[in-house]
Amino acid sequence: MKCPFCAHLDDKVVDSREARTGDLIRRRRECLKCQRRFTTYERIDEIPYMVIKKDGRREKFERQKLLQGLLKACEKRPVPVGKLEAIVDEAETYVSEAPERERTTSEIGEHLMHKLKKLDKVAYVRFASVYLDFKDVKEFMDELKGLLKDRAKK
Repeated sequence: MKCPFCAHLDDKVVDSREARTGDLIRRRRECLKCQRRFTTYERIDEIPYMVIKKDGRREKFERQKLLQGLLKACEKRPVPVGKLEAIVDEAETYVSEAPERERTTSEIGEHLMHKLKKLDKVAYVRFASVYLDFKDVKEFMDELKGLLKDRAKK
């Protein structure tokens, strides 16, 4: 490690601890030449989780994209953000548990729709209408009829 003050290459680690998030290591170092102290942060470099799009492209998994989609579906609905974050956490775990560290958007979408359906039917229909990309009103109505049948069974 090069000292930021004198550019000397030798130092000693005075203190190491894990950062609050758990994915960083904070090290307090002391230069062996000038005796000044400085802090470094080390992050484990991981292979990212990937999402396979409908057209076959691969993109890095971004939990923020999922959360934005769920927030849009739940707009003006009585759904706590904490529950949506929990759904995103589960989706992230679902992707990370994949054998190849990747899932298709359809697998992730199905997973999210299943969770939303239990949480809020209106949010589910909103999300499904975008995700399933209904071509006409008949497809949309078929999905709504399926929801009504599920409600009648209960």
